[in-house]
Amino acid sequence: MLISRRATLSLRALALAYLIMLLLLPLGVVFGRTFEHGFGVAWGWITTPAAVSALSLTLLMAAIAVPLNTIFGVGCALLLVRGKLPGRRLLDALIDLPFMVSPVIVGLALILVYGQGGWLSSTSIIYHPAGMALATVFVSLPFVVREVAPVLQEVGDEQEQAAATLGASSWQTFWRITLPSIRWGVAYGVVLTTARALGEIGAVLVVSSNVAGSTLTLPLLVYQRDSQIGPQTVTGAYAAATELAVMSLVVLLVMTALAPRQKDRA
Repeated sequence: MLISRRATLSLRALALAYLIMLLLLPLGVVFGRTFEHGFGVAWGWITTPAAVSALSLTLLMAAIAVPLNTIFGVGCALLLVRGKLPGRRLLDALIDLPFMVSPVIVGLALILVYGQGGWLSSTSIIYHPAGMALATVFVSLPFVVREVAPVLQEVGDEQEQAAATLGASSWQTFWRITLPSIRWGVAYGVVLTTARALGEIGAVLVVSSNVAGSTLTLPLLVYQRDSQIGPQTVTGAYAAATELAVMSLVVLLVMTALAPRQKDRA
């Protein structure tokens, strides 16, 4: 028992040290460097026109990607779990493609398809917010599907069959039976999708023109300011990073609040 207790304490200490070194310490450095010259200087960088525009565009990308992927994710999960159509295994494998492919490759593929000389070059969405939104939708696509599908398998379809037997339409069954039973899976998937959409940089960097006030999101603003020379510009990069960190902490708090409900559902 003594050895087991010592081993447990050692593992806990190792895990805590690991988290401190990889998460808490870098986060503390970001906050410290942001406010080392005072709150006024940091606030000045946060409220520059470029920073305000970048924040608005970041939120816009999330506002586009999250609803689209939520609708697609719920429908795709229903198709995978309840559907009888052929090709479900192929679809199931394709859903995980954004997990397996580097975001930079995703951006390059979008340029080859929608860029100048591409198959659909007439759309002219590359280096515009529309192309950035498309890249964000792609990289955040799997989360709702992967959260909802296991819930659908767990709850089964007995209640849905009973509702159909009583004369309920497919739409009525979905709204009154299916959706309430998967709501926490949908909510958790939405939170994960939001987190990915807010922080995406790889694919978006490739398809963005990186013009402040037009096609510059917060992650891209951090990247741009960090690439410039000068201590004040570095402070600006840390200020933008702090905005992203605060949004990430908010997402983390929402995930933590939903976790007990996920356990209760299980």
